[in-house]
Amino acid sequence: MDLTVLTYVLYIAVSIGLTVWVARTLSRNGKVFLADVLRGNEQLADAVNHLLVVGFYLINLGFIALFLKTGADIDTQQEVVETLANKLGIVLLVLGGMHLTNVFVLNRYRRRSLLDRGQIPPVEPDDWAGTAPTAAGI
Repeated sequence: MDLTVLTYVLYIAVSIGLTVWVARTLSRNGKVFLADVLRGNEQLADAVNHLLVVGFYLINLGFIALFLKTGADIDTQQEVVETLANKLGIVLLVLGGMHLTNVFVLNRYRRRSLLDRGQIPPVEPDDWAGTAPTAAGI
């Protein structure tokens, strides 16, 4: 088998495996977070979770497909490993970026939801409640 084709097959197999594993992990562990964000509405949380997983798959599998082609000839086993490491590293960065984006957006939504419920999320104070010291008081 041509080493370029072998590299493509390995890249596709590992990338899809990583995508499925990350999606399942995020889906399983994100249900509690989504239920809190959506004020305990389990049915809505499950629906949103499923939609997020579908979107996650579409974006990541689309990226994997578009990123398949390599510009260099792969003639040695070392080049197979180097090309795979490069491509998989980028796929992992995209998966991580997608995860962080989802968490950021959902956390902002959660903060708004907490404010609507009358709960204030813990924040650092940015000002003094009393009067500021004056130069005469020093």
